[in-house]
Amino acid sequence: MLSNTRALVLTTALAPIAWGTTYLTATTFLPPGHPLLTAAVRALPAGLMLLALARRLPSGPWWWRSGLLGALNITVFFACLFIAADRLPGGVAAVVGGIQPLVVTVLASLLLSERLTPVAIRAGVAGALGVALIVAPGGVDLDPLGVTAALVGALSMAVGTVLTKRWGGGVPPLALTAWQLMAGGILLALLAAIVEPAPTVPLNATHLAAYAYLSMIGTAIAYVLWFRGLRSLPARLPAFLGLLSPVVAVLLGLTLARETLTPLQITGIAVVIGSVAAVVGHRGVHARRAGGECPRWDSNPD
Repeated sequence: MLSNTRALVLTTALAPIAWGTTYLTATTFLPPGHPLLTAAVRALPAGLMLLALARRLPSGPWWWRSGLLGALNITVFFACLFIAADRLPGGVAAVVGGIQPLVVTVLASLLLSERLTPVAIRAGVAGALGVALIVAPGGVDLDPLGVTAALVGALSMAVGTVLTKRWGGGVPPLALTAWQLMAGGILLALLAAIVEPAPTVPLNATHLAAYAYLSMIGTAIAYVLWFRGLRSLPARLPAFLGLLSPVVAVLLGLTLARETLTPLQITGIAVVIGSVAAVVGHRGVHARRAGGECPRWDSNPD
């Protein structure tokens, strides 16, 4: 059972690893100036594909739950993410987003009866500081709207993560993901039609390949793995795994640009990985102390 749990943690970690490639893909291979359209194209085809595979529509309260979760996890999060990226320099948005595991940990203790442990609190603070060390630029002139958008996006995803965990236990991850992507994608498409001008640059094969990668790999597969892990793991654990995303983004950029890591970045990466390891390993410590045959998470099983 322990090996199955470790496999679940590893497969869940693949989601933020895939998300870490999003920024490079969007800025390198997609036409600029259409962030909401890009977000909608990323969400809607993925939602349609998963809905066709799941062959299941929402029923009862899941109609409004899907709309709310789609708005929180997809629409608001994606929109705020792009606004923050447009208005804030260098990775400040990622620094603000680094508070998400701490927010999820606190909300999960209130709404899911998960234990608020000192290890999780310390790891949450350390994780946010680690992300700051990785991406913090010097001499930053912070835009208030950009900071607000980054904060709202992090809070929106945190609330959406906890509510998904609270409500989604009886729904297959494939259907749960499809419903949220459809609801969030439709809202993003409406926003793009109202707010953004229509693209003037014809799409080429590179653009189409990048859209396909973001939609199928970075969204459909990644979110199925994410919600699958969230269904069985404490809500805080996938949230902490999300800290791997900026680490992957920085390492990927450095690899392709053939740059070198600064001592602060190396320290930040070590701190982030340490905070994630502390939360993942904390469960095993309690299991060994209890002498149990099969370690259990301290959240209620689904």
